[in-house]
Amino acid sequence: MAFSGLIHCLVLDGKGGAKTLESIEQINQWQQEDGYLWLHLDYTDQSSVDWLTTQSGLSEHAIDSLLAGETRPRVTGTDHGNASLLFLRGVNLAPEQDPEDMVSIRLYVDQNKIISTRKRRLLSVDDIRKQLMAGQGPGNITEVIAMLTDRLTMRMQHVIDTLEQRMDNIENEIFVAGELTIGQEISAIRRQTIVLRRYIAPQQAALSKLYESDYPWIDEAFRHEFKEAANHSMRYVEELDVMVERAQIAYEERSDLLSEQLNQRMYVMSVVAAIFLPLGFLTGLLGINVGGIPGADNPASFYIFIVLLVTLTASMIGVFWWKKWL
Repeated sequence: MAFSGLIHCLVLDGKGGAKTLESIEQINQWQQEDGYLWLHLDYTDQSSVDWLTTQSGLSEHAIDSLLAGETRPRVTGTDHGNASLLFLRGVNLAPEQDPEDMVSIRLYVDQNKIISTRKRRLLSVDDIRKQLMAGQGPGNITEVIAMLTDRLTMRMQHVIDTLEQRMDNIENEIFVAGELTIGQEISAIRRQTIVLRRYIAPQQAALSKLYESDYPWIDEAFRHEFKEAANHSMRYVEELDVMVERAQIAYEERSDLLSEQLNQRMYVMSVVAAIFLPLGFLTGLLGINVGGIPGADNPASFYIFIVLLVTLTASMIGVFWWKKWL
């Protein structure tokens, strides 16, 4: 029977390789003695929903978790006690997609099998599958999860490095060049950083809990892998926190520079207005259309008045200069 929601079903041979199961019948006939099972499904496909609810043998709580539309990174136990539910996220590296729109994966894990579901493609899962097909992949359940968490974590580094480089460029443009037309770029970095931190912080907590847990499926030889992934995630969270603060400082510095430029322009305009205020008063006074204007009958009055205005302007500029207002 066709299984349109099946992304892959692998049976690990314990030596780094795996064979593929391609139908519901083959999956249902799998036995523990055949090897470790990894079933990866698209939870938006109805055939996946049908198989999980009628043939997977999982509890209702586990099924609901694997089919959940929205998840937050965490690790929790199941009704059976010896299995775990893992909810993880990886950065979205698909073309024309935002990295902070992180892709989620849900996993049911016990000593013999992994059942994972997703909606969007996750490159870390593809990497592990390719390695298994090449005979160079993980050999047991713990190693699959350790390799997955490691790849999810490592792919975050490139995204965070890119954000840091963009932040460095912004700081250079503001603090060195005085460039003020990058307000939208600062806002974009702040938004991306906050969204990334929203998911990476709980994922770090989940990986730490996984390292400290005593689930039967965890092979002690690979436990330290979870600790390393948790430590890397913690460092990313700290870097994101610093980046948020840097973006805030850059935004405030840009606002201060804008205010300073505005104040300088307003100051110049105020000085110019102060200089021309008495000139405007005198010209307005002598321009009224009534009798008795001094010098109305003297042909040299206009030139005398011009000299008076120039002298008054020079005197005011000199006073402003002496007061250090210019």
